[in-house]
Amino acid sequence: MKLELYQIDAFTDELFRGNPACVVPLKEWLPDETLLKIAMENAVAETAFFIDNGSTTHLRWFTPEIEMDLCGHATLATAHCLISILNYNRDEIIFETKSGELKVIFQDGLYELNFPSRMPVPSVLPDIISKSLNIQPKEVFKSRDYVLVYDTEEDIKDIKIDRQTFDLINLDPGGVVITAKGNDSDFVSRYFTSQSSILEDPVTGSAHCSLIPFWSKRLGKKDLFAVQLSERLGKLYCEDQGERVIIAGKAKTYSAGHLWIE
Repeated sequence: MKLELYQIDAFTDELFRGNPACVVPLKEWLPDETLLKIAMENAVAETAFFIDNGSTTHLRWFTPEIEMDLCGHATLATAHCLISILNYNRDEIIFETKSGELKVIFQDGLYELNFPSRMPVPSVLPDIISKSLNIQPKEVFKSRDYVLVYDTEEDIKDIKIDRQTFDLINLDPGGVVITAKGNDSDFVSRYFTSQSSILEDPVTGSAHCSLIPFWSKRLGKKDLFAVQLSERLGKLYCEDQGERVIIAGKAKTYSAGHLWIE
């Protein structure tokens, strides 16, 4: 079986920046075991598989280890694949996913993801996570992910993770996001997942489901510009809409080809 395969850098307009995702269009669903093996072979943070049904598009996301309940950068990459590569002529894409209906609009050069808001609540940091950090957070919150708040952007840049300790805890499907007010942006962040082949995710759209309402309330503004300070760097244009958030960004196609499944 011959399948199309696209690799797209999301939340950037430069190659080798943002977060790479693979996108595989399907006519019918393959066994979950096969989808997971494809994701493992692709060896990027997320592989998106979709089936277009005309009015809606069924979308699923796989890391090299598990199926995810929500992924921002692979959703953006899929929208880019549909609109910019496959030339789908639509004003709006409606994705059916494990997290319900997700809408993406392309306008003014940005893919605007309409995602659920996940306001984090005060929490206590597990000892294993605390011991894995070289700098301790000032505040700790929790939604799907642990949200660790620091004083400065420099703190976020200087964080180091003791992976041997960090991997003692299983946070699937969540992770740990560290964040602070930005110097040239409203806020900055980095994101880490334990027991995964990729420790630091380059740009994490789903984490912004929590970061956007948190910083919107703290800064007293609805429209926010965010930077994820991974080595690849990502830029996100955000809006707090109450029960929903808008996470917008650009994308760049890196490669297009095929894979063969027996």
